[in-house]
Amino acid sequence: MKRNIILAGVGGQGILTIAAILDTATINSNLNIKQSEVHGMSQRGGAVQSHVRISDKEIFSDLIPEGKADIIISVEPMELLRYLPFLKKDGFLITDSNPFKNINNYPELEDLYKEIKMHKNSILIDAKEIAKEIGNSKATNIVLLGAAASLLPLSNDSLQNAIKTLFERKGERIINKNLEAYEKGKEIASVMAS
Repeated sequence: MKRNIILAGVGGQGILTIAAILDTATINSNLNIKQSEVHGMSQRGGAVQSHVRISDKEIFSDLIPEGKADIIISVEPMELLRYLPFLKKDGFLITDSNPFKNINNYPELEDLYKEIKMHKNSILIDAKEIAKEIGNSKATNIVLLGAAASLLPLSNDSLQNAIKTLFERKGERIINKNLEAYEKGKEIASVMAS
């Protein structure tokens, strides 16, 4: 078993939080993990990406070669498309539909959506709105993690426990809001898949 996951977005959107949850859940599941991350020129608004590789066997590199990513999870639609050359032919795309317009010539949203929907395994959701509805607009990234949960080689319990561990110091209210965001993402992805 091996899963190659690319996480993408811009600084401040919680890319590395998703990576930390995957790291924690993987280690607690006695699996091997390698993770790398690249930060843009500025911490907020610059491109951020992380390669996460999970396997039951030894992993020799922390970078995912082009054409070998099983899943790309993005908190921003244009950033998702930046990493398409890494996606396997039958890989999955999961992204929030809301743009982070940090450049003057940001592409038309409909063009981005059209490109994303050309891939048969794509989930394009308004994760930001879902996070707002549950009262935690910062949990957009966790909604997307929930949407990807069925594709990950990690149990639901291990992912939930990792969320609890990561947000423990922020208190029970924040833990519960993030667990709710995770469950909502799972629910929406299952409806879209049926």
